[in-house]
Amino acid sequence: MQVIETLAEGLKREIKVVIPAKDMENKLNERLADVKDKVRINGFRPGKVPAGHLKKLYGKSVMVDLVNEIVRDQPTQILSSRGEKSATQPEIDMTEDQAEVEKILAAQQDFEFTLSYEVLPPIELKSNTGIKVTREVVDISDDEVNEQVLKVAESARDYAEKKGKAANGDRVKMDYVGKVDGVAFDGGTDQDAELVLGSGRFIPGFEDQLVGLKAGDEKTITVTFPADYPAKNLAGKEATFDVTVKEVAAPADVEINDELAKKLGLESADRLKEIVRGQIESQYGSLTRQKLKRQILDQLDELYKFETPSKLVEAEYNGIWNQVSNDLAQSGKTFEDEDTTEEQAREEYQKLAERRVRLGLVLSEIGEKAGVEVSEDEMQRAIYEQLRQYPGQEKQILEFFRSQPGAAASIRAPIFEEKVIDHLLTEINVTDKKVTKEELLADEEGEASDKADAKKAAPKKKAAAKTEASAEAAEGEEAAAPKKKAAPKKKASEDSAE
Repeated sequence: MQVIETLAEGLKREIKVVIPAKDMENKLNERLADVKDKVRINGFRPGKVPAGHLKKLYGKSVMVDLVNEIVRDQPTQILSSRGEKSATQPEIDMTEDQAEVEKILAAQQDFEFTLSYEVLPPIELKSNTGIKVTREVVDISDDEVNEQVLKVAESARDYAEKKGKAANGDRVKMDYVGKVDGVAFDGGTDQDAELVLGSGRFIPGFEDQLVGLKAGDEKTITVTFPADYPAKNLAGKEATFDVTVKEVAAPADVEINDELAKKLGLESADRLKEIVRGQIESQYGSLTRQKLKRQILDQLDELYKFETPSKLVEAEYNGIWNQVSNDLAQSGKTFEDEDTTEEQAREEYQKLAERRVRLGLVLSEIGEKAGVEVSEDEMQRAIYEQLRQYPGQEKQILEFFRSQPGAAASIRAPIFEEKVIDHLLTEINVTDKKVTKEELLADEEGEASDKADAKKAAPKKKAAAKTEASAEAAEGEEAAAPKKKAAPKKKASEDSAE
């Protein structure tokens, strides 16, 4: 077998592989000799089938297997012998001319194919001692904890049916039918829907028109959907809702006590406060970690400058651009709405893709040299978290992870990255700085972590920096105010956190 390098330009490589027809014939004869004693052919005793007859019957199929094995195994062996690592799966090019293919399978012509790939760039690690970061730390006051506990209590408060008109703060039970141009629309109808007036759960203007109604009242409410409403068939349109009020209930007084805690499934009010404090600490800790990581990545980006494999950058860019395009489509906005152009956006995201790939390679090298590994337990926990997000689809998801090696890699990669960041934090200069909640939450608009560079390239997402106690604070109970409904019965779509 001949291995000839035909291109070595930057990270790009091209290798021509030639296996002489004689070698292919020898391999074929070896395979046929192996099966000679195993096949059963009418008219011949076991092991007595003439080689020529055996080749006539099985030669072509055996050669097809041989070609497939060579194409599958040789690229890895060739790269290993050259001491190279391919950034992506090497591209294999071979003849498609049917006449030539038949000659190769008949061992009458040399088998040639070409490998095209990009090597991973060599990375010479530098000292991390010069990296200096500031870790912002927020002291959580008892007042803040009590404020969030109060919100938990308010979301779990009791209501008592009352006579008379509904006021802000009352809970209304109702049936309604939403219509646009006199025609009912999907998601605009509900029965026995409950709504706390003043909560802001429904589209603007809806709740205000319920104030003053009492049980048994019927009313047609007219509202206009927001121009940026996710459902394009409703965005900006006027709609009517035929409402029948079935019950008006007044809120009971809120008290923070053990009885409230037990209602939420906890043993005491102190335990409730402890959970809420822990959740606030976790939320602040996530923001602190995010800012800390961004500082590290920014400085690593300054330290390491090298050519990045174009195929990796292209794949990363395509992933980013698909997300940007989806965000634009869902929001109904254009690049002009964001004070930019598509050309400028593409340029910015191209730079971002290159940065991500470069930093990914650097972190991979740092982690490898430091012996960072992702354990099976860590992988199992991460997969379990995936399963929790898709109840009822556990079997399909597990099968997906078993059958798709890339799926497991997508789970392992972020775990590995965070462990490398943990390792770096043991080597770099970290200074703690006390800040207020407002200071910690500042500058959190835009993409998190290493996405901060793509300014004005596309519509931004606000980082989820809320500090209200959520459902988890009360171990399954809804704690914060319900999310805003874009229309009765139909919730607005939420941006996914990347």
